[in-house]
Amino acid sequence: MTSMRVALIQVAYGDDEPMDARIERVAGLVREHGPGHDLVVLPELWAPGGFAYREWADRAQPIDGPIGQVMSAAARDAGVTLHAGSIVEQRESSSVADGDHGLSNTSLVYGPDGELIAAYRKIHRFGFGAGEPRLMDAGEEVVVVDLPLATSPGETVRVGLSTCYDLRFPELYRRQLDDGASVFLVPAAWPAPRVRHWTLLAHARAVENQCVVIACNTAGTHAGTEMGGHSQVVSAKGDALAMAGTGEEVVRVEIDLDETAQWREQFPVLADRRL
Repeated sequence: MTSMRVALIQVAYGDDEPMDARIERVAGLVREHGPGHDLVVLPELWAPGGFAYREWADRAQPIDGPIGQVMSAAARDAGVTLHAGSIVEQRESSSVADGDHGLSNTSLVYGPDGELIAAYRKIHRFGFGAGEPRLMDAGEEVVVVDLPLATSPGETVRVGLSTCYDLRFPELYRRQLDDGASVFLVPAAWPAPRVRHWTLLAHARAVENQCVVIACNTAGTHAGTEMGGHSQVVSAKGDALAMAGTGEEVVRVEIDLDETAQWREQFPVLADRRL
């Protein structure tokens, strides 16, 4: 059996915790809980604040800035692939068509050696004309990448990267499926009032694409917004393999990667696509 051992660190924070202190604290959590796993996943914008819009410009950093350096070191020390959630990226120049704010909501993935494997700029910005659309540029690239499995040397798993609000747009995941993904990684800062949508949509993306969904959300309350928690791992069959509560929590699960291919053979719904 080819398996992937995953730890989701559902970070909780409030406005009283300085960003620098939170970065060091979360790096410590990666070092503490990462060893023995293939993949550790953090939430969206856990360092600058998922709803701390007014602070984003001041807290923006380049990919190789302080957050990236600390997360790279934590991945290397823990010997794991680390999806470090996302940062407010300060770009030198814009390569996007929709506006040019110089900021992006950018996810960073590091290998067990600390090297950056992938960066994904969030395509769908939440805010209905305010929030992210007013302050950040939309990403354009669909990112699918092969991640190494530390506990199975030489083995990799092909994953698609997305972020939070992206989960509402199924066409993105069809693109990732067609690019060979069997796992979707989704960090988020999803608020409590709509947490039912969070759990429902993760299951929908898993079932309709016959892919595993690994979705890590935020806990706590910041910028006046209560976060929803309920980080989750959903199998390609749509079964909840693990589900967190509403507070800070580490969720651990071992995923049978062979089961996805077997399920696609047993129930070949994808072969019946017409559009």
